[in-house]
Amino acid sequence: MRKSLIASTIASVLLLSACSSQQAEDSSAQASQVQTVNIDNVLMKPSPLQYMAPEFDKFGTKDYEPVFDAGIAEQKAQIAAIANNPAPATFKNTLVELELSGELLDRVSTAFYNLSGLISDSEYQRIAAKMAPVLSAHSDDIYLNKALFSRVESIYNNKANLNAEDQRLVEFYYTKFVNAGAKLNEAQKTKMREINAELAKLSTEFSQNILKSFKEDVILVTDKSELAGLSDGEIDSLAAAAKKAGKEGYMITLVNTTQQPILSSLENRKLRERIFKASATRAQNTNGPIIIKETNLRAQKAELLGYKDWASYVMTTRMAKTTDNVYGILDDLAPKAVHKAKAEAAEIQKVIDASGETFALQPWDWAFYTEKVRQAKYDLDPALVKPYFEMQSVIHDGLFFAMKKLYGITFKERKDLPVYHEDVMAFEVFNADGSAIGLFYMDPYAREGKRGGAWMSSYVGQSGLKGTKPVIYNAQNIPKPADGQPTLMTFSEVTTMFHEFGHAAHGLFSDVKYPSLAGTATARDFVEFPSQANEDWNIEPTVLANYAKHYKTGEPIPKELLAKVLESQNFNQGFGTTEYLAAALLDMEWHSFGSDEDITDVQKFEHEALEKHGIAYYPVPPRYKSCYFSHTFAGGYSAGYYAYLWTEVFAADAFAHMTEQGGLTRENGDSFRKEILSKGNSRDLMQSYIEFRGQKPTTDALLKRRGLVE
Repeated sequence: MRKSLIASTIASVLLLSACSSQQAEDSSAQASQVQTVNIDNVLMKPSPLQYMAPEFDKFGTKDYEPVFDAGIAEQKAQIAAIANNPAPATFKNTLVELELSGELLDRVSTAFYNLSGLISDSEYQRIAAKMAPVLSAHSDDIYLNKALFSRVESIYNNKANLNAEDQRLVEFYYTKFVNAGAKLNEAQKTKMREINAELAKLSTEFSQNILKSFKEDVILVTDKSELAGLSDGEIDSLAAAAKKAGKEGYMITLVNTTQQPILSSLENRKLRERIFKASATRAQNTNGPIIIKETNLRAQKAELLGYKDWASYVMTTRMAKTTDNVYGILDDLAPKAVHKAKAEAAEIQKVIDASGETFALQPWDWAFYTEKVRQAKYDLDPALVKPYFEMQSVIHDGLFFAMKKLYGITFKERKDLPVYHEDVMAFEVFNADGSAIGLFYMDPYAREGKRGGAWMSSYVGQSGLKGTKPVIYNAQNIPKPADGQPTLMTFSEVTTMFHEFGHAAHGLFSDVKYPSLAGTATARDFVEFPSQANEDWNIEPTVLANYAKHYKTGEPIPKELLAKVLESQNFNQGFGTTEYLAAALLDMEWHSFGSDEDITDVQKFEHEALEKHGIAYYPVPPRYKSCYFSHTFAGGYSAGYYAYLWTEVFAADAFAHMTEQGGLTRENGDSFRKEILSKGNSRDLMQSYIEFRGQKPTTDALLKRRGLVE
């Protein structure tokens, strides 16, 4: 997942409103305020470290608020000069200046919002709650300002003489202003401000409730015998987690998906049920009311802007263009996925019956008995597989090895650079000719204060205009083993690591002039394409042979075992596709109604939405239920979770094309880097794909990839 730091929370902090003469005076005073902030606060100036890497060891929560205040003050002064410029509006004196403005606010926002998802505590949460409405109002002051929009509109109406990338930036800003309400009347703008402030508050509360849930909604086991099926190392990790939390016994912490990885191993059915129900019902009381308020406000906002619902509004900046196109692809796949899931369920039920049990398959049974079916079908024991996927080997001999083969890049660990947590690794990245690309941080382990899932973001974005090189990080939530034990990964975790580095490559290889168009700043239904395209390199034979080795003996994974791992990749795809589609359809349905819709029961809405699309299949619940669906209610993916499937069409088609062209070669990598990864949003996204592939993608490779066709 590509995490957009500020897009969903504070819209944009790279702009500010135009000012009256009185406002200009105020801005001058505010500019002086910048100078009064403690000069020892390192966030007040660019980092002196290489690539402007953050000085993590020199700032903390006490430093953020004064710099937020100073950054806002500084930007007001900068924007006053732009908006009140007596000269006619030009691309250079308006849009380029807007791109250059807000450096201080951008620096503190980037540091704060990244770290608040990585090492959050009560103080981070307090600051986030405080700043959400402030930054929302700050954004509104930009996009709802007549004078500033007048300058942007003037440039937009006379953009024909600009080069292609400059025109792209003009269109970007014009669309942002219009979609934010720049053409509304004053009464409507006042209403828009109220809605945006409340949405910012609700989104922050939703996110903080999720963090609270990770801490509080844990499952404590006191009887070790209930953990039968887990390895000694896994049991030790649960004991260590309990001890760290000041509890007795063994503590199971939930991940952010409905299904929990631990369910595949636990033999105790009552404990499996307890874990599943704790997962599926978490945050209902706290986030249920927020969802109802948030979706209603989004509907109101869409209607103010002339759209029938939020999803229709969102599609104005998506490749899909219309909600009909999204529902079309989701509804086309839904019956195929459910049909396959039911066939998989029938196989599982046979295993249950054969074991002498008399119960019908339930959601908490699926993962456990799926492994038995997998073992029977492929004679594949996960406990025999994990020792061949030790984390350091996966990183250095797998991921980095593949990236060198594909792009010629190399990684040098930088232990001299400060990090924000002891588990974080920092690497400098170089081109094949030795020239520097930027920095990459890897943060692999789950911990308290870190949000769930896996994602990529940046501390410094690439920009030709600013002369900056990228500083990128990947975060995962791999369970940390007990001290002295190796980190043995599941194959799914390996795939996720490759996926997230696909996002990182998109940021690292960016070669774009303007920050607003650089790196991963693309449409939501394009941004997951590079990451998904990177996934399949983890099963490329040369790569596998280099990293899939036993952590004790160094012996390569046996051919027979490897064959079973690879053959099993399409196994359980009915389940995987169904749980994903259910979540994607929930997301769309929550954003496909008007503000007059009266919703009072979140669970009832979920059930009716899934029934409507023929995907309410109880043994396979949505990957995320609404009350912990951070993508859509706190993460910027509202009416956009479908993007993972939409972009998988591109990824599967692209990988099939590269396979036909020789697979893991520099020629393929250089072409993908040049036409896709380096371009960001600096040109039409479909055109970028066509330049790489020679044609638009088809769904043929996707259906094969998911095992939905032979």
